[in-house]
Amino acid sequence: MPKPRPSTFRTTGTAGTYRATDFIMASVFASVLLVATACGGAPAPAAAPPSTVQGTPSSSAASTPEATAEPSPTEEDPAPLDGGTVPDAGGADLAGNVQPAFAAKALDVLATLPIKGRAPKTGYSRAEFGQAWADVDKNGCDTRNDILDRDLTAKTFKPGTRDCLVLTGVLADPYTASTIDFVRGPNSARVQIDHVVALNDAWQKGAQQLTVERRTAFANDPLNLLAVDGPANQQKGAGDAATWLPPNKAYRCDYVARQISVKATYSLWITAAEHDAMARVLGDCSGTKVPTNQTAPAEEPAAVPPVAPVKAAPVEVAPAAPPAAPPAKPVAPLVQAPAAVFYQNCTAVRAAGAAPIRVGQPGFQAKFDRDGDGIGCE
Repeated sequence: MPKPRPSTFRTTGTAGTYRATDFIMASVFASVLLVATACGGAPAPAAAPPSTVQGTPSSSAASTPEATAEPSPTEEDPAPLDGGTVPDAGGADLAGNVQPAFAAKALDVLATLPIKGRAPKTGYSRAEFGQAWADVDKNGCDTRNDILDRDLTAKTFKPGTRDCLVLTGVLADPYTASTIDFVRGPNSARVQIDHVVALNDAWQKGAQQLTVERRTAFANDPLNLLAVDGPANQQKGAGDAATWLPPNKAYRCDYVARQISVKATYSLWITAAEHDAMARVLGDCSGTKVPTNQTAPAEEPAAVPPVAPVKAAPVEVAPAAPPAAPPAKPVAPLVQAPAAVFYQNCTAVRAAGAAPIRVGQPGFQAKFDRDGDGIGCE
């Protein structure tokens, strides 16, 4: 095929103008065709459909939740499990944990933590802390769903999972003081399970010296886990109290107290900067207690002093009442004896109507019975 001759175009006159324009358009079209062919593409159709990709949001739109990129699960909060199987704890157990004493003050427990430098990160990996979400409490549910069940409200569960797999719920996020709707699926990472003492931080502060079983218990211990806002958890990363604190200042005292309780339970140390940061936070809330599974000590009954015997007061006995006098015999009424009757003679007897008068009758006199027959004044 013979080479085409070099094009000659004119820059003057009407014809020359058209030729120059044709040459430029042809060159552009050839370049586009070459690029499309090299990338394996095809020429665009004459009328392309409208794009469904939104443009770059403005600064005001970017601040809305809809415009915020969905957080991804972190290394310490891997993707949720399907609930069909429960990871084996591999011998890890929480039963032997001895957490700080009941009602112990965070400042007092902080004073017991060793202060050392940070050890090298050499050898760290997530696998050093055992199977993620292992069932260390032996309740038949994986740890991630246990924490969602504990920290969410208005929960629903996947049927057939014995209420192990949480489908939806509402989180009152302690880190940001916001309310988050949790929906299992592509947006599950909006709510993440934070290791309050990060695994990486623990590795550099004593966890290297623990057994795998003990580290597995640490990574799955509810004491060290909180359901929180995903972006806030990603911002925290592996930071300790010296490098990261929750944006919600009202929660910082409880947050630091929980870190102290975890480190005391698993014999971990703190750095000097970490100690100072914790003490500074607790300075505004010195009475904050550490969370613990220890129960209040049984109250011993108060000692009761012996009671001295009480002497009975002498009882005065009333004198016995004298025996009652026998009832008096009825007394016959006194009948006044009639006055003595005296008759001077039978005339007086007859005058009194007593004649004839007999022996024994009042006023009888022998002189009235002349014939001695006992009857006088006949």
